[in-house]
Amino acid sequence: QVQLVESGGGLVQAGGSLRLSCAASGRTFNSYTMGWFRQAPGKEGEFVAAIGWGGETTLYGDSVEGRFTLSRDNAKNTVYLQMNSLKPEDTAVCRCAASRGRVIKTSPTMYACWAQGTHVTVSS
Repeated sequence: QVQLVESGGGLVQAGGSLRLSCAASGRTFNSYTMGWFRQAPGKEGEFVAAIGWGGETTLYGDSVEGRFTLSRDNAKNTVYLQMNSLKPEDTAVCRCAASRGRVIKTSPTMYACWAQGTHVTVSS
């Protein structure tokens, strides 16, 4: 099981951008699919994005499609979530997660390894 550490969260004005990073320990990072989830205060968790082993395939939640871009650099054991055109509704605690296996997964129950989370706050 890999250990995940997030960075890049913070406060940004609506319409601005942030890039979240999720750095993983371990030597088998490229054998994990990676996902991002978020949870706003008082709301259920939401799937944001996921990426396959080699980064060739990505999947995005409906609310972020066209605004967010997920990529990975296996040499650096890091995935990046580039968030553009941010909206106040994007305010949430964001967590990256790792799952063994080839298939991209959108359910949090399918991920075994989780980062602690980072706060993203978008002001009006």
